[in-house]
Amino acid sequence: MPGPWEWDLKRLVASIVASGRFLGANKRLCRQGVQAAVSSYRKHMQEYARMGYLDLWYATINEADILEFLTGTAQKGALKIMAKARQRTHLQVLGKLTDLVDEKYRLRENAPFIVRETNVQDGRPIEEALGLFFESYFQSLADERKSLLRNYRITDVVRKIVGVGSVGTRCWLVFVTGNHSDDPLFLQIKQAERSVLEPYVSKSIYENQGQRVVIGQRLLQAAPDIFLGWFQSGGGDFYVRQLRDMKGGVEFDPNSTKVDNIAQYSSLCGWALALAHAKSGDAAMIAGYAGNSDELDQAMVNFAFAYANQTEEDYQALISAAKSGRIKVAEATS
Repeated sequence: MPGPWEWDLKRLVASIVASGRFLGANKRLCRQGVQAAVSSYRKHMQEYARMGYLDLWYATINEADILEFLTGTAQKGALKIMAKARQRTHLQVLGKLTDLVDEKYRLRENAPFIVRETNVQDGRPIEEALGLFFESYFQSLADERKSLLRNYRITDVVRKIVGVGSVGTRCWLVFVTGNHSDDPLFLQIKQAERSVLEPYVSKSIYENQGQRVVIGQRLLQAAPDIFLGWFQSGGGDFYVRQLRDMKGGVEFDPNSTKVDNIAQYSSLCGWALALAHAKSGDAAMIAGYAGNSDELDQAMVNFAFAYANQTEEDYQALISAAKSGRIKVAEATS
């Protein structure tokens, strides 16, 4: 959703301080993290502003770039993450999310988070509804990808409760198989709602919010998922993506995360944001505004700490409201 580029930068720096505090980092480390992120953003934006448009379009941040950028334990941690990501293939998902039932792989249920729908969806049997989903989804794919996907057949489908930002929306995990049982493909169907930015900026040019999400991902990511697509059904907008196609990331744990590496990790985040903005916006304009001094860095430090303080005050107000019974809270059970 196009909007002011500095909103993304503010979100990033606010997250650095909030997560830094959660991990036990002191004020100095949190400040260094913000400064590193904004400085990296500015410097890389200047590089992207000087590049030709085709060179910028094909620009990526690859493994070698990351490993050369990082040092010490941060570099060692990155190597572990990369090794783990390479294992996150469809065959790995096959072993983790399925069971062998009557010599056939079936998706494993984990109620209430993952459940098998055997009744209806949108007033139709689930199999029929899913077939209509895919018929519509196919129209969003390029012909060569339609040809590839037609080789697969639907084996199983489950409904899944998704993460915090998507709670309440509909999501399905679809298991399809190709040439044999060890040729799996896992697709995730996710409902897409209107951008939270829309009330504050112009209306999206895309009527289908799934299409908006997919076009945004294709624009920002140099090597997008080849099965990214969208469709509309029952008045809802949806997009489709692969599940776990070698994705990886940092797991933040107060007991194990090395807070001394916050500045290095934040620098990478600033670099990634600069590349995304350069591809989707005006790199020269942003580079000119950000400038060569650390004035923007210091302004973002002030904002990040003020925002983090407000976040903690809001959280304490929420806790107080829960304790007093003003709001109802349900505890999750394992």
